[in-house]
Amino acid sequence: MSKNFVEELTWRGMIHDVMPGAEEHLMEGMRAAYVGIDPTADSLHIGHLVGVMMLKHFQECGHKPYALVGGATGMIGDPSGKSNERNLLDEATLRHNQNAIREQLSRFLDFDSDAPNAAKLVNNYDWMKNFSFLEFIRDVGKHITVNYMMAKDSVKKRLSSESAEGMSFTEFTYQLVQGYDFLHLYRDADCTLQMGGSDQWGNITTGTELIRRIGGGKAYAMTCPLITKADGTKFGKTAGGNIWLDAERTSPYKFYQYWLNTSDEDAEKYIKIFTFLSKEEIEALIAEHREAPHARALQKKLAEEVTIMVHSEAELVKAQKASDILFGKSTSEDLKELDEKTFLDVFEGVPQAEVTMADVEEGLDMIGALAAKTNFLDSNGAARRELKQNAISVNKEKVKEDFTITKEDLINNKFVLLQKGKKNYYVLVVK
Repeated sequence: MSKNFVEELTWRGMIHDVMPGAEEHLMEGMRAAYVGIDPTADSLHIGHLVGVMMLKHFQECGHKPYALVGGATGMIGDPSGKSNERNLLDEATLRHNQNAIREQLSRFLDFDSDAPNAAKLVNNYDWMKNFSFLEFIRDVGKHITVNYMMAKDSVKKRLSSESAEGMSFTEFTYQLVQGYDFLHLYRDADCTLQMGGSDQWGNITTGTELIRRIGGGKAYAMTCPLITKADGTKFGKTAGGNIWLDAERTSPYKFYQYWLNTSDEDAEKYIKIFTFLSKEEIEALIAEHREAPHARALQKKLAEEVTIMVHSEAELVKAQKASDILFGKSTSEDLKELDEKTFLDVFEGVPQAEVTMADVEEGLDMIGALAAKTNFLDSNGAARRELKQNAISVNKEKVKEDFTITKEDLINNKFVLLQKGKKNYYVLVVK
């Protein structure tokens, strides 16, 4: 084996629990492991990234990774850490989501080579859909006692929670269905390790128990810590919701900004988990950062590495240019290169006013743009005063009172960026 998988994940802070014997088992030769992924959306978000990184490290260490899309379990809902049941999905939606997820995973995992450890994507709906209820309770249910299932933290928490409405039988059986997945992959693909978040320990060990009792073999469980933020807010979420890997849902600019805005404490932790930089590179970066925290070397490197990995180098360059528009020196050319989504992301929350295309075609004078037609400034006199003081820019370039805005000035044929001084931005939307 090229690298010790458990050792690699340990120094990166990516192991919460691991069953005794797992490390030795993995050192004996190529092994297969899987991580389950919930297919309730047609994109992964950054909360999924830890599991994906575990699979990637697993493949890099010479082992065979399986990504299991939970088509069947996605129809049920997992009680771990949730107070409500999930919405159930139909098969067509699940298949669409599965294909989109595979496309995203292929940026991390090698699915297509003829290497013996090429990754595989499987969907538990494929082996669960023809299983009758009677067969399931006869072949699987009888091997696990209710006492065993009740002792799991995920079940105990839901049953003792005062706010929850108890727990349905459907959710209670979730650990059996997940356990059966492990048994199926153990038999079908000689898969001897399941990995997941620390909240999944109970479900994963139900699988190892089924393999022991029905399969007559030995399998292992490994979990990673649930990623948290030092300030107590939820990792991977913003006021606008999840940070998705799909550029349509979260623009590369917003994605890049999320990592760039990480706190110093979190950046030291995340750079080990979310990049493939070596231990030496990371230690050097941390030392450099501690000497000059204001330079934010860690955050910059973290944001660069993750954006390239999820999007591309070209998208990183665009995201950096877009960031410079607010924080650095940039030109009207840089502005005009922004696509509409990125432009709106960069200037989110900036005051907007509408003018007509006819206004612009005739040539919109600066008093109209600043006051008469928009009320950005509270009077024509204020507009004249600011223009005289050289305080007004159109698309990042200083203008005087005699300047007129024409179609040539439009960004994406739709926007004009006005600016008063350094910090006050206004967006003209041309309809």
